[in-house]
Amino acid sequence: MAHAAQVGLQDATSPIMEELITFHDHALMIIFLICFLVLYALFLTLTTKLTNTNISDAQEMETVWTILPAIILVLIALPSLRILYMTDEVNDPSLTIKSIGHQWYWTYEYTDYGGLIFNSYMLPPLFLEPGDLRLLDVDNRVVLPIEAPIRMMITSQDVLHSWAVPTLGLKTDAIPGRLNQTTFTATRPGVYYGQCSEICGANHSFMPIVLELIPLKIFEMGPVLTL
Repeated sequence: MAHAAQVGLQDATSPIMEELITFHDHALMIIFLICFLVLYALFLTLTTKLTNTNISDAQEMETVWTILPAIILVLIALPSLRILYMTDEVNDPSLTIKSIGHQWYWTYEYTDYGGLIFNSYMLPPLFLEPGDLRLLDVDNRVVLPIEAPIRMMITSQDVLHSWAVPTLGLKTDAIPGRLNQTTFTATRPGVYYGQCSEICGANHSFMPIVLELIPLKIFEMGPVLTL
C-alpha cells in the first residue's frame, strides 16, 4: 500500500500492474526528453544574439519537426494499446467473484462456492485493533488465491461506484444495471487495500476494499471470511 510522502507508484502485485509501471516509466522518459529539448531551445533563443537567416525558409527542418512528434506518438500509443487489450483478456478464470457496490459498503459473492455472500463494511475507529489501518480496514476481507486467474464481476445497486485496487492495477466502474468484468492474477501473498474511486455520495471516502491473498493450497481448504 502507499506510504507517507510516496512519489512513485505502489509495488506491483500482478503482471498487469508490472506492465503499467513499465509503460509509465517509458512515457515519463519521453516527456523528460521533450521538456529538456524545449527548455534548451528556449534558453538558446533568449541568450544568443546570433541570427541565422537560412532557417527562415528551411523545409528540411519543418519536415523533421513534423515527423518527429508523429513517431513519438506511435512509440507511446503502441505499448499503451497492448496493455489496454491485455486488461480485457479473460483466459479461463479459476474463480469468479461478484462485487456489488452500495451506499456505502461492498457486497461480495463467491459464485463458485454455492453462492457464499457477505457484506464488507469499513471498521469504525472504536473497533480498530493495534495494527489496523484507519479508514482502510474492513470487518470482512475478500480472501483469494495467488497465482490463479481471478475474474471480478462488478456492478452497483444504487449509484455509480468504482472498484479499485492500485497495487493490482485494477479500476473498474460499478454501474447500476450493468455488469462489468476485470481479471487479475496475483503474484505474491499479502493484504492489499483499495477504495471506491468514484464520488458516490456523502460517505464516498468510507468504502474501503481489502483483499487477502493466500497460497492456493490453503485456499483450496475452503474460502474463509477473515474478521
